[in-house]
Amino acid sequence: MLYQPIVSNYYDFKVVRDQERCIKCQGCVTQCSFDANFWDQDREKIDTIHNKCIGCHRCEALCPTDAISIQHNPSKFRENGYWTKREIRNIYLNAEMGAIGLTGMGNDMTSQPAYFDRILFDACQVTNPSIDPLREPMELTTYIGNRGRQVSLETKAGPLLKLSTPIIFGPMSYGSINLNVQKALAAASKAHGTFWSTGEGGLHRDLYPFGPNTIVQVASGRFGVHEEYLKTGAAIEIKIGQGAKPGIGGHLPGEKVLEDVSKTRMIPLGSDAISPAPHHDIYSIEDLRQLIYALKEATRYEKPVGVKVSAVHNIAAIASGIARAGADIIVVDGYRGGTGATPTIVRDHTGIPIELAIAVVDERLRQEGIRENVGLIAAGGIRSAADALKAIGLGADAVYVSTAALISVGCTLCQQCHTGRCAWGITTNDPYLAKRQNPDIATEQVSNMLRAWEIEMKEVLGSMGLNAIESLRGNKERLRAVGMNEKEMATLGLKLAGEGM
Repeated sequence: MLYQPIVSNYYDFKVVRDQERCIKCQGCVTQCSFDANFWDQDREKIDTIHNKCIGCHRCEALCPTDAISIQHNPSKFRENGYWTKREIRNIYLNAEMGAIGLTGMGNDMTSQPAYFDRILFDACQVTNPSIDPLREPMELTTYIGNRGRQVSLETKAGPLLKLSTPIIFGPMSYGSINLNVQKALAAASKAHGTFWSTGEGGLHRDLYPFGPNTIVQVASGRFGVHEEYLKTGAAIEIKIGQGAKPGIGGHLPGEKVLEDVSKTRMIPLGSDAISPAPHHDIYSIEDLRQLIYALKEATRYEKPVGVKVSAVHNIAAIASGIARAGADIIVVDGYRGGTGATPTIVRDHTGIPIELAIAVVDERLRQEGIRENVGLIAAGGIRSAADALKAIGLGADAVYVSTAALISVGCTLCQQCHTGRCAWGITTNDPYLAKRQNPDIATEQVSNMLRAWEIEMKEVLGSMGLNAIESLRGNKERLRAVGMNEKEMATLGLKLAGEGM
């Protein structure tokens, strides 16, 4: 009797093909990077191995006769209120492979609250009229850095980042995404007067001209870090943690380390790029202060230096220490942040939501009188202009946007980034697959998304009677809570919807 692992029977998707419409062009065969579709020579027809389909929808989108439909597998797990499909499938995989599950993208657990969806804006009516953004000027310009430093006529002000829009493309390293996508993010940043971050993979030579719009990252692995790299960027970011995997280091599999990635990261061809979880020269705030000022010294104090940390339970105290260590910018990354690869168990059960984290950090820094000494960026799960505005209302100066940017160039959230077989040519370095991303077209798509978000931001600001994004920063009076308990509202600093001033 042939044995088939039970997990193979509980796959997620079926490729349903209308044989009458199918012209046997085999486009779905050549386009499937996971080999789910194949040409059956004996029967002279296209067939599918359904358990290989990861639901990327590429074959469906590109079928010239609309003969393909990707559908959820009607055969379901025998689950109940406690033993859900997620838990059952994980055990089957553990038993079959003897290894932990890996995943990409961010936490998708619906059982965890999305606080952004429970926050509403407080619009204006009669006594405090709204503003028409089509006829009145609306200011989205944001400055990030130490804005509280006392400056005399003889003293040069500290370096600040000037953003025409409070949206920055978050860290996604070269290797985790390919050069075509990074070119699109860099070009869109330049066009819109904002910034993009290199992540921990160094900076490809083709991207050095975008240095004035680039945030360069220094992680524990020090990949691609050298003097020219540091001086090319507009700002430097020390990566301590990542929202999708707090306490976990970075890992780029060796099969993704091709020649250009090897050269940029300054590591051997085909070798795994592993960043340790801790920086082995940072074991205290004093150690962090040394690195901050070493980077400032290396760049002649001309560039702001930030620190990126995961959102964890004591994040307010951590942020206070980072600010007092001399950082100009603090990035707080929430548990719904994206990633190229992380253990599923860590992604789903570690960290705290960015909404709670950014609110308590802003409040702590204000209580200590040092809020203006440091810029604050919220990251992890920013899906829309509304999320961005709510994060700013809770206390952020600006937001990092990563997954949304990938969606704008075609990502379908199939969560298979770690395989290096991305069907849409985004998180792969395979030359054949990477060509699916045209940098010029991708730049236009990312730019269109940014432009739309800017318009939406102005609409919402106008509805609240505000003509500048600065007026919303940390202004929790303009936000209201729905579906929260008193403790949650107190932590966020929000009033219940319907409650007066």
